Amino acid sequence: MGCIFATLLAQALKKLKMLKQSLFYSKILLFGEYGIIEDSMGLSIPYNQFKGALKLDGRNDKYVEDSNTDIKSFYLYLISLQKNNELPCDFDLELLKADLDQGLYFDSSIPQGFGVGSSGALVASVYDKYCTDKILISKKQTGDEIFNLKQIFSKLEAFFHGKSSGLDPLICYLNIPILIKSKTVLNAVGLPAPNAMGNGAIFLLDSGSPGQTQNMVSIFLEKCKNEGFRNIIKHQFKKYNDECIEAFLKKDFKPLFHSLKHLSQLVYDNFSPMIPENFKKLWQEGIDSNSYYLKLCGSGGGGFILGFTENLEQAEAKLKGQNLQVIYKF
Repeated sequence: MGCIFATLLAQALKKLKMLKQSLFYSKILLFGEYGIIEDSMGLSIPYNQFKGALKLDGRNDKYVEDSNTDIKSFYLYLISLQKNNELPCDFDLELLKADLDQGLYFDSSIPQGFGVGSSGALVASVYDKYCTDKILISKKQTGDEIFNLKQIFSKLEAFFHGKSSGLDPLICYLNIPILIKSKTVLNAVGLPAPNAMGNGAIFLLDSGSPGQTQNMVSIFLEKCKNEGFRNIIKHQFKKYNDECIEAFLKKDFKPLFHSLKHLSQLVYDNFSPMIPENFKKLWQEGIDSNSYYLKLCGSGGGGFILGFTENLEQAEAKLKGQNLQVIYKF
């Protein structure tokens, strides 16, 4: 009896260890949406409110069936990359196929199409479990390792969005804030300590419907064919976006909100397709009243919207009736 109990305990501990290794959280791109495509700075942080993990537990329902089908499609994409010698790292694709045949699925609370990394967490999970030469997570991750991971994830996540910076799965995998200084320079960064008693806040608003990342990125790339729009991104957007990041990291909130107002207005004027119709009035009202400033969370078109305010109570009053979730206070 003692041997049986010891064996069962060892099996349970092994499963717990595997679960811990395969649990990945969502992310939020605080600054840099679209701009990072044109070499603006970016700042992305883990968001532990949502999470996901690969599971193989015999569960059988429609969610599992749909998730399994999605991962099978991703598996076929990896096979095609391998055949064309374009796979950025080595995968045990035979094991992945065997697990898929046994009902592998991604058990996730991360809402799809809401800009918080649902596909990024899935890509990170598959990479973690099935890549045979993966870059291991370290407390002292080097800049070169972070860049190499971003390149790998960019190729892998392109399956879901047509084009990917690789940033979402990078954050989901490492679970640390990352400062993107340029397309080739990325570093782990410490965030200012939050102040639970502070009046200022960063928050999420739920638009009520998911966005379509691939469609939004296609619209952006089409708009970039216009020289005037490209100049706005390269000069005005980059200026205000980068100023926001620098001020936030210094906890210099007066210049932060000065630049945020300009950034919010610029997005309102030039990214109309990415702003849900039911939020356009609220977006402009925030700018006009200076009660809060809104910006895209990810590609937009739906999902979550990011909000910034120096007076949370005032913002909540202005946004009464909206699903507002505070993610950081200062």
